[in-house]
Amino acid sequence: MNYENEILKYIEENGDAFSRLSDKIWALAETRFEEYKSSQILCKVLKAEGFEVKKGIADMETAFVASFGSGKPVIAFLGEFDALYGLSQESGVPYKKPIENGGKGHGCGHHALGVGSLSAALAVKEYMKKHNIEGTVRYYGCPGEESGSGKAYIARAGYFNDVDAALTWHPGSENAVWAMNFLATLQVYFKFHGKSAHAAACPHLGRSALDAVELMNVGANYLREHVIQEARIHYAMIDGGGFSPNVVQANASVLYQIRAPKMKDTREIYNRVINIAKGAALMTDTELEIVFDRGSSNLILNDTLDKVLYKSFKEVGPVPIDEKDIEFAKEIRKSFSEREKKVSEDELKVYYGLEAKEIIMAIKNKAIIDIVYPYKPTNQVLPESTDVGDVSWNTPTAQITTVCYAKDTPGHSWQLVAQGEEELFHKGMLEAGKVLALSAVELFENQEILAAAKDEFKRRLGNEAYTCPIPEDVKPSPIR
Repeated sequence: MNYENEILKYIEENGDAFSRLSDKIWALAETRFEEYKSSQILCKVLKAEGFEVKKGIADMETAFVASFGSGKPVIAFLGEFDALYGLSQESGVPYKKPIENGGKGHGCGHHALGVGSLSAALAVKEYMKKHNIEGTVRYYGCPGEESGSGKAYIARAGYFNDVDAALTWHPGSENAVWAMNFLATLQVYFKFHGKSAHAAACPHLGRSALDAVELMNVGANYLREHVIQEARIHYAMIDGGGFSPNVVQANASVLYQIRAPKMKDTREIYNRVINIAKGAALMTDTELEIVFDRGSSNLILNDTLDKVLYKSFKEVGPVPIDEKDIEFAKEIRKSFSEREKKVSEDELKVYYGLEAKEIIMAIKNKAIIDIVYPYKPTNQVLPESTDVGDVSWNTPTAQITTVCYAKDTPGHSWQLVAQGEEELFHKGMLEAGKVLALSAVELFENQEILAAAKDEFKRRLGNEAYTCPIPEDVKPSPIR
């Protein structure tokens, strides 16, 4: 690669600035569709670097698209920057210590995700300027990935229609190309409305919305036996009817998330859950209100792009680690249960089968994974969901994960938040930027690879066309 040194040098020389940017967003910890300061910080950098920035796209104030160059091909990087509720945690502390009880925290590493993709976009821009490369590099600021599905709204509005390829990454505990699928998901509020009454003097005059919620949950639990093995049905009580047990609860609501490997399966289960809710309303003589919240599609894999990412990954190598990284990782791992310490090995067995044994031996007894996992396309489904899936239905898409935290760190945990400003997180973020940037330049310089990726995309879609899982009348909002 005659461009490798230029890309790596640019990201390394600007590494401290990117790390500081990531730390700023970590400290802000803004959640779903309220990432005002985080998105502003990223837009300011992109404007200063010569990108044309369009804010407030797809009905989201914190969503934006930034472009440099003109014409084809259009190569896009996807950035996220939203945090999670209830995960406030001090940085660099190997035990649970919230900054604010019940506060927010970056428990999925999106503070680094957005900046890592940004570093790739800026590195590619510099290369394009220096070598007069034709085409467009884009950075998509994608809010609300956590329980908001921001990319689905952006896809619904058509902002990915002219993109030739999209690349992204995610902080993780391994260095790998994510060549596996994700679960399609739908998330919906079920709100029941009844009639209040004195629970002792005249309960017969009341109609309990709380009873309806409880009956619905019982019915959904029975449904679990009769859905496909890979499906998931989650729920959270949003409103239990208040604080007065001597009043028949007039209003209560529950939020359901339904997942399955294909959207058609997810919709089928969703329709059955709706029938259960209707039955609960009928049994309690209450009114049912269904409020659709969000949804995201399963992923359309692209082996052609995955191989480009893997080639770049092998060029860059695994995230470098030192003794300081290892010592802190060991401290963090002391908070894991023995079962949690087996997560990496269990996942390897699922995704690599008989080939897993050699990889397991290479990482055994290590606090941090220090190798790049071999590339292997698989039909396995990662039991998680991502709105990157909606991008992948509109353009060839691929993603990687790099080591940013201790092996086996649970996702969405205080342990992950505690590592968010550590040097290992910074190094993993910059490594991701290098791999993404090298891969993008490869696509600009060798457009026959891009053509092959687009051909594969068409083959995999077949006769199917993208349908956004979020209805047209549903608009993004922080809460409902």
